[in-house]
Amino acid sequence: MQFNAGRRALILAGLAMTVAGCAAKAPQTQASGTPPATSGRPTETPSPSPEPTPSSPHPEPQLVTPTRDEIIERFNAKVPQHWGLDVPGVISTLPAGATGVALTLDYCGGPGGNQADHTILNLLRQHDMPATLFLNSRWITDNPALAKELAENPLFEIANHGTRHLPLSVTGQSAYGIPGTTGPGAIYDEIMDNTTMITNLTGKAPRFFRPGTAHLDEISTQICLALGQTPTGFSINADAGATYPARIVTQEVGRAQAGDIIIAHGNQPNAATGKGLAEALNQRHGRGGNLVTLTTATTT
Repeated sequence: MQFNAGRRALILAGLAMTVAGCAAKAPQTQASGTPPATSGRPTETPSPSPEPTPSSPHPEPQLVTPTRDEIIERFNAKVPQHWGLDVPGVISTLPAGATGVALTLDYCGGPGGNQADHTILNLLRQHDMPATLFLNSRWITDNPALAKELAENPLFEIANHGTRHLPLSVTGQSAYGIPGTTGPGAIYDEIMDNTTMITNLTGKAPRFFRPGTAHLDEISTQICLALGQTPTGFSINADAGATYPARIVTQEVGRAQAGDIIIAHGNQPNAATGKGLAEALNQRHGRGGNLVTLTTATTT
C-alpha cells in the first residue's frame, strides 16, 4: 500500500499516542503454560466420500491443521527479513477486479479495550451494510452475549484479532510499546488459542487474521497461512487507533475506492470513530453502499 510521507507520519503518530486506546500494553513475558499439541483448530481426518446421489453430494476433504510442535519444527530456524505493516504474504487490498470496499473493525480487548461502539453497529444493521469484525479473545470473553449476537448476524464476518493482541514476531519485535511474540510456538498460541474461541462461537474457524498493532514479520505470515488463515492489513487507516477527529474519519472512509480494505475500531465508544463513520457510511449508503466482507470479496 502506498502513503505519502505526510499521511504516513500522521497515521504512525496517532497510533503511537493511543496504543492503550486499542488495548492495554501486553505483559513482557509470554503467558505461562503451553497448550497441548492438539490445541487450536481441531484436526480432522477426511471421511470416505459416499456414493453420489442427488441428495448426498461429495463432501469436501478437510484440511489438517499443523500442530504446535509441527509449526515449531518447520519454522524454528527461519530468520525474518521484513517487519512492519506491509510484508510479503499480507493482503492490504482486495483481489484485482473487486468491485466492493471491505470495512474491517478491530475489537482489541484488554483493559480499556473491551467496550463496543453501538453507534457503528446500529448503523450497519440499519442500512444492511456488511463488515468483517476482528475480535480479540479478551473482548469475546468480556462480551459473550454481544459476541454471540454478532456471530449470528449474517451481515458480519468474524475474523481473528489474536489471543493477547500481540504483534507477531519470531524475534520479539515490538510495535508502539507492545512486545511481540517470541518464536513460532508463541505465534501459534496467539493465533490458535483465539481460533478455538471463535470456532466455538461461530461453528467454523476464521479465515482472516490481523495481529495486534497489525505488525508482523514474513515468517509469521507463513505460519498464519500454514494454519489456514490469511494475514490481513489495510489500505485505508480510517481512525489511526481511534485517535482521529470525526471529520478525518469521514474524509478517510470517503476516499475509499473499489478494492480498498478500511481499518477502524469498533471498541472505543468514547472516540470520534463512531461519529465519523456514521457520516461517511450515510454518504456511502446514499450512493449505493458497495461494502463487502473479506470472504465475499475473495471468493467471488
